Amino acid sequence: MPMSADVPQAPPRRSPPSLATLILLSGLSALGMNVFLPSLPHMAEYFQAEYRLMQLSVSLYLLMNAFLQILIGPIADNLGRRPVILWGIALFLVATLGCIYAPTAEIFLGFRMFQAVVAVTLVLSRAAVRDMYDQDKAASMIGYVTMGMAVVPMIGPAVGGVLDEIFGWQANFWLLFGLGAATLALTWQDFGETAMRSGKTLLQQFRDYPELLTSPRFWGYSLSCGFSSGAFFAYLGGAPFVGSEVFGLSPAELGFYFGAPAIGYFLGNFVSGHFSVRFGINRMILWGCWMNAIGVALSMLVFATGNGSAFSFFAFMSFVGIGNGMAIPNATAGALSVRPHLAGTASGLSGAIMLSGGAALSALAGAILTVETGAMPLLWLMLATAILAVASILVVIRREVQLGLR
Repeated sequence: MPMSADVPQAPPRRSPPSLATLILLSGLSALGMNVFLPSLPHMAEYFQAEYRLMQLSVSLYLLMNAFLQILIGPIADNLGRRPVILWGIALFLVATLGCIYAPTAEIFLGFRMFQAVVAVTLVLSRAAVRDMYDQDKAASMIGYVTMGMAVVPMIGPAVGGVLDEIFGWQANFWLLFGLGAATLALTWQDFGETAMRSGKTLLQQFRDYPELLTSPRFWGYSLSCGFSSGAFFAYLGGAPFVGSEVFGLSPAELGFYFGAPAIGYFLGNFVSGHFSVRFGINRMILWGCWMNAIGVALSMLVFATGNGSAFSFFAFMSFVGIGNGMAIPNATAGALSVRPHLAGTASGLSGAIMLSGGAALSALAGAILTVETGAMPLLWLMLATAILAVASILVVIRREVQLGLR
């Protein structure tokens, strides 16, 4: 008898992916976002374009990433994690070659948007964790998995700055191509299917969105994740300008300083991995959001006293990283656990909320900064998003008290 369309189908007989593979998948997504940032001034010279146009390579990438995440979740819930990840990485390789050989800034930006298909690696590595573990354990494991998002940004801009000075900006994209090809081979070998296929059509999968969008807890978790990471995305959009134009750093120096939030993110992920099960995800998110806000406020205080410098600006960003490392894995696990049967869809939708806001904040940061204003407009923007993150998780905590979940 044929299986009913409403009965979940068992995944193919393959072993689930190892933790190392999941970390590498999240790392590839992070590297594609920031490895080339120290090269932006040289890329503007190469394409004979304004810096603000080249800075769109960040915000447009994030915007396309957000759009794709809306599609990735339902598609992966319908077809499975494995095939969607493999096709996504393959298309990423094609887009990377397009970036390398682009003759104009406009064509480069087009392929840069195409590169955002690598979002599948982050969305589905997180969804795979939620497929395999319950909420608090998933938060702990997502903390470990997203260490790939910490280790890679820690060294990526530094490596990218050195590659730019020695070989030119294209070397950063050749690095992405080589690592993407290696990740594709590893994923093919190791990433077994983890999802119970829903048996629903793709249209039916998209019809599940209202179930998430009408949940206050899903919105609270997603917005706390989005606003907390919003401080970092504003940093991505504005820090290259602050470093190169305000403080006069070279690409290699900028790459070295740029990794400060990633060092903090690594530490925050470590805390999440060890303590999320003990203290619960809501406390970890709240503490992380406060750490984020305090780091930005301290940096502003130093600048207000006239003692601001490149070192102080980037050093205090490590507090932002710690806060994000604590908040993001736990908020993600919370969003994926509101409706566990929609884990892939929830991962994509919460990621889209986070990245669409990130794209706007990145573009805004690049637009409001001038040499005369220095770093303060960027810091005000980051502080505002950090405070909104605190407010969002407090909404979740209040809602769970109302529902008797606490």
